[in-house]
Amino acid sequence: MVLVVGVAFVLWLGPPASQKNTSSQSPAVIPEVSPAMVPLATGDEPIGRLFSQAGCTVCHTIPGIQGADGRVGPKLVVGLTGPKRLADPSYRGNAKTVHEYVVESILSPGAYVVPGYPGRTMPAWYGQKLSAEALEEIAVYLEQLADDHAPAK
Repeated sequence: MVLVVGVAFVLWLGPPASQKNTSSQSPAVIPEVSPAMVPLATGDEPIGRLFSQAGCTVCHTIPGIQGADGRVGPKLVVGLTGPKRLADPSYRGNAKTVHEYVVESILSPGAYVVPGYPGRTMPAWYGQKLSAEALEEIAVYLEQLADDHAPAK
């Protein structure tokens, strides 16, 4: 059974076909999550709190950020993976730099879905819950990640 629970959303993928329950049990009720349930991140927060408050830590592994060990989305070592994603023929976004790619991925998450990860999982309204400063802080941090170490300050 796979149940992925996030700060900003809940996604029920259900049990594998080989483990489908044929009894009369009711399926789990999935609560609807709205942008009003996620607090605005201002960018004044320490970087770890910013990622946590924005909900990134639930679905992504982010080196240097305590508790960021999610597995729903890709590991965010965008300094390493960003150039490869921008060069991928299936990339349909408009970013020209890794920094722009990070911003675009938050504001328009459907512009590129990393192969092997589910599409339409990241809410498109996340950008509405980040101030411009918070979005910039996240982009600067992530574009520096090229391995499992936090960027130097």
